[in-house]
Amino acid sequence: MLYRVLRPVLFRLDPERAHNLIVTALAASESLLARRTRPPQPWTHPAVVQRLWDVTFPNPVGLAAGFDKNARAAHVWPLLGFGFAELGTITAHAQPGNPRPRMFRLHDDRAIINRLGFNNAGADAVAARLRRCERVAPPALPIGINIGKSRVTALADAATDYRHSLSRLFPFASYVVINVSSPNTPGLRDLQAETELSALLAALVDENARLAEQHRQPPRPLLIKVAPDLSDDALAAIVRVATAGGAAGLVATNTTISREGLRTSTAEAGGLSGAPLRARATAVIRALRRLGGPELPIIGVGGISSAADAYEKILAGASLVQLYTGMIYEGPRLAARIARGLVELLRRDGYAHLSDAVGRAA
Repeated sequence: MLYRVLRPVLFRLDPERAHNLIVTALAASESLLARRTRPPQPWTHPAVVQRLWDVTFPNPVGLAAGFDKNARAAHVWPLLGFGFAELGTITAHAQPGNPRPRMFRLHDDRAIINRLGFNNAGADAVAARLRRCERVAPPALPIGINIGKSRVTALADAATDYRHSLSRLFPFASYVVINVSSPNTPGLRDLQAETELSALLAALVDENARLAEQHRQPPRPLLIKVAPDLSDDALAAIVRVATAGGAAGLVATNTTISREGLRTSTAEAGGLSGAPLRARATAVIRALRRLGGPELPIIGVGGISSAADAYEKILAGASLVQLYTGMIYEGPRLAARIARGLVELLRRDGYAHLSDAVGRAA
């Protein structure tokens, strides 16, 4: 209810300025929540608890990468109903991103176009912040870390760049996402090609094993984030690389460069997220599930703004889901509403547990 009052005010502001104000407010709450005797716990229910990669997810609704780029609000996300949070994208080098303006609302489409360009404080700074955070109290939900290539790093040196970020952020990650699918870093999507992706994954699997030995902890699950604009053959190649190379799963999908079906006329470049991406993201999830089977878990993201949207992706093959743009239009309690709604949908369809529904419509 409060967000219905605040949204028109926020929507009068430049989208990036509104986003930064919200993150700053959440960061202020973070410093208070972290010092509570018992940090906020995520909403949960036995029907939707997921156990993947030896990680327990209290509910399957996660924060997508891009919202909390610099890990400023790790303790806040459980309070809003999220079952996990993916932080980043984080690069080895701090970088300002692309010139402004670089974020645009498409109100009639309930969508966002962004060409932010991995603006973030860099892996060293984010690791220092997470270290301070954990000294007070570890976040009460699984934390994914999304890593990408620095703009100043040549594609030929991408593996070194990703390895640096993994080495700094390994101790704080429940899982790590290899982002090779953003459309806003020149040449980045070239890393999705089979040869390039195989080499990058091999380097990170090797670094992951080294870090596990160094920290005397299990290796972190490595997931690959997939673009929605790939052909069926390209999706098949990614599944081959992932299964042969030791990836733990896939995140489907990133933003799209397509403008098909938009009501809003726009010439703005960048990645499109929100409602127009929903059907294509679900189709990609379904294709990846058929190609990889249940042994290659999928985190589904793209156009989720209701429990029905999330359930669609689960039936298509996603074991977990994420949202970002939907929260901008529907408000900060969207994750909690979706998680509760999933319990009702599972009950309606006679499924005792969410895992029984995964992939039933693949």
